[in-house]
This record gives sequence, C-alpha cells and structure tokens, in this order.
Amino acid sequence: MPNLKSPLGRMRAAGFLEACSFLALVCVAMPLKYLMHLPEAVRWTGWAHGLLFVCYSLAILAALIGGRLPFKLAVLAFAASLVPFGPFLIDRRLAKLAESEPG
Repeated sequence: MPNLKSPLGRMRAAGFLEACSFLALVCVAMPLKYLMHLPEAVRWTGWAHGLLFVCYSLAILAALIGGRLPFKLAVLAFAASLVPFGPFLIDRRLAKLAESEPG
C-alpha cells in the first residue's frame, strides 16, 4: 500500500487508479457500448479515465518538483501512462524508490 502522505505514494496510487480505469474502459465499457449498445458506459468511464490521467500527470509533476523523482524516471512514468498497463509496469521501480525515501 503506497504511503499517501508522500509525493511518490500519491503518484503510485494515482497510477494504479489510472491503470484500473483503463482496464474498466477496455474490458467493461467498450463491450457494453458495442455488444449492448450502451454508449453511456464509454462516455462516463472515458471521462473518469481522462480525469485520472490528468491526476496521474499532476502527481508525476508534483513528485518531480518536490525533488522526490529523478527527471529521467518522471519522463519514463509519463511515457508509461500513454501505454496500456504502463503504470502497473513502472510501479515496481517507484516502490523501490519510495522505500529509499527518508521518513
């Protein structure tokens, strides 16, 4: 469980939620839209996913500005957010970095 009091912990939590929202969009909302003819599912899930993407991007920026995240890893984290399941893949690196944080 990420420490929500630290910038890296908030970033990890936002990344997890963003990646989960992508899964919901692809695995639940898209089938509902095309198989059950419910376009509202994609509208609302897509909106939530977009909002979580923005939150994740801001969390990356906050961790970078706060000096908790090296620039190279910030760029990698943002690039991972553009790839399906990317935040899940980069979380191990972020967890290792968070463990080495003081406090």
